[in-house]
Amino acid sequence: MSNTKKITSALISVFHKDGLAPIVQKLDKLGVNIYSTGGTQKFINDLGVSVIPVEEVTDYPSILGGRVKTLHPKVFGGILNRQDNDGDIAEMSQYEIPQLDLVIVDLYPFEKTVASGASEQDIIEKIDIGGISLIRAAAKNFKDTLCVSSMEDYSEVLQMLDQGNGEISMDDRRRFAAKAFNISSNYDTAIFNYFNSDHSIASLKISEMHGKVLRYGENPHQKGYFFGDFDAMFDKLHGKELSYNNLLDVDAAVNLMAEFQGDLPTFAILKHNNACGIAQRDSVKQAYVDALAGDPVSAFGGILISNTEIDAQTADEIHKLFCEVVIAPSYSEEALEILKGKKNRILLIQKEAKLPATLTRTCLNGALVQDRDSVTDSAENLSNATHKKPTDSELEDLLFASKICKHTKSNTIVLAKGKQLCASGTGQTSRVDALRQAIEKATSFKFDLNGAVMASDAFFPFPDCVEIAEKAGVTAVIQPGGSIKDQLSIDYCNENDMSMVFTGTRHFKH
Repeated sequence: MSNTKKITSALISVFHKDGLAPIVQKLDKLGVNIYSTGGTQKFINDLGVSVIPVEEVTDYPSILGGRVKTLHPKVFGGILNRQDNDGDIAEMSQYEIPQLDLVIVDLYPFEKTVASGASEQDIIEKIDIGGISLIRAAAKNFKDTLCVSSMEDYSEVLQMLDQGNGEISMDDRRRFAAKAFNISSNYDTAIFNYFNSDHSIASLKISEMHGKVLRYGENPHQKGYFFGDFDAMFDKLHGKELSYNNLLDVDAAVNLMAEFQGDLPTFAILKHNNACGIAQRDSVKQAYVDALAGDPVSAFGGILISNTEIDAQTADEIHKLFCEVVIAPSYSEEALEILKGKKNRILLIQKEAKLPATLTRTCLNGALVQDRDSVTDSAENLSNATHKKPTDSELEDLLFASKICKHTKSNTIVLAKGKQLCASGTGQTSRVDALRQAIEKATSFKFDLNGAVMASDAFFPFPDCVEIAEKAGVTAVIQPGGSIKDQLSIDYCNENDMSMVFTGTRHFKH
């Protein structure tokens, strides 16, 4: 092998020791001098392998409760020296600094400690100082040193040691240096974001260790990637690999269905990030059938999601439809067998997972960041704008429609009746266009809009929408309110025996 380096000495100091023993035993077999500290030193001793305490090199004990163990010139000199530099070689001899060709070090679990809800003192103690310094030093000097910074790499390192008989190529040392800087930068990002949780420092730092290359992006000529821990949110049971567009639709589906957790069986069908059908019923089968009735044309190739287990009866109905993805918290065994009848159909079990509190998207030559829209309109937050108040059933439909509206592209109007989406106007440049689109669509699928309700993501600047809706049969309206001309819409509703409630909250979605 060209540009190989023979490992003759190693520094090992790790928090996670799973999978470490075979490497230690291999290094011992190769005659490598092993240096270590604390718990790792004891671990190596317990394996019956000779180990040199770092304190014997530095002439300093571990101090300050273990906060300072390896921060010493004789340790960092052994890592950072340039083996082809005469001056470095002379100083190594002068100061009796041992050469360190391999550094196996990981970091305290800072992110896990934060996620556990630990006290700030415990979190601060998990900010690694010596480990991060050793990793950076070894990665910087990859020409002469192999840096192993994660237990996930132990099996590969063991394989490299076996195949090369202790010699490591330059390409591998450089590749492991990149891995090390990936870990160190992610670690520093997590620490900064913890201290800047209130965003008082206007700086954006995002780091995601899990990534996947997709078949392509939004279109075949675009490259696509997903960065995130998909497996933390879903168990994939069946089907082809998810595409870029699949992932966008799954995201939209999960966010929409989050509004209905704990409710009666609710089923939604989405296409291009918008719900084309959604219904809430006493059974999941009927919820699916009525969701499909909302737009059986758009449902073709759609994303299906349920807030409750999918049973065999429901699966029989779903199996008649070509759909890309089905999502549910669980499936009966019989339902799974039915749905697996299409080899490419993606079946996902949604786990309980916390979604990010902030949303980020590229904009111009930078990024836009905002809080997640966590407001769900509820009966307690409504104000009656009209003389007539909605009936109990109308109120239920209004809140149902409002939840859908919140997750539909603006400008949008949602028409609902009997906890079923009749139609929506999505992504229109005017609210009137959105309403007309919704009415036309509902009519085309034979919905009777008499007694239906209307939801709008933003206020009505003019009374034209309530007038058009009333003439189509709509009897109740939910909207944010806040227009300087609200009274015009209120007056029309009062004159035509309609009820209208204000939420006080706009739900634009662009």
